[in-house]
Amino acid sequence: MSTLDQLHHGVSQIRDSLIEGWQYLRERTLGAVTHFKAVKGKGDIETQRDQHMLQASRWALLAAEVYEADDAVQVRLEIPGMTGDDFDISVIDNYLVVRGEKQMNSERRQGRFHVMECAYGRFERAIELPARIDDSGARARYRNGVLTVTLPKNKASIRRKITVGEH
Repeated sequence: MSTLDQLHHGVSQIRDSLIEGWQYLRERTLGAVTHFKAVKGKGDIETQRDQHMLQASRWALLAAEVYEADDAVQVRLEIPGMTGDDFDISVIDNYLVVRGEKQMNSERRQGRFHVMECAYGRFERAIELPARIDDSGARARYRNGVLTVTLPKNKASIRRKITVGEH
């Protein structure tokens, strides 16, 4: 194999590796990338807060984990900068739907932003559940920027082991 062929082969391997890496990243983050819609203040006059909200990122990564135990499904969603009262959580069909509004910190009175990568505004994230659940016993907790929702499984979804008896 000539030097030029070796170089061409090496470049092809690098290109294929980059393409594979981007495809993997896209697949892993496709559901987690969430749109945030800027919410304007109540008045007709645009405030400095309104201007900042419009400059903020419109998309953010809301990473989730869905864990299925024998009797429940637990969903963890990383979304810092909120309080428990900021969430509207429901189960629709076979999806856990988390809605909310992330507010911009309004303590700043002077200065200006140079980087605005955080997203603010209204958002909605729907996470498919791996089993039928009984939402009447659902619990939610928000601590350290992580929303944890525990959903007991519907009795028909709980796996039971059947033992074979001796006669």
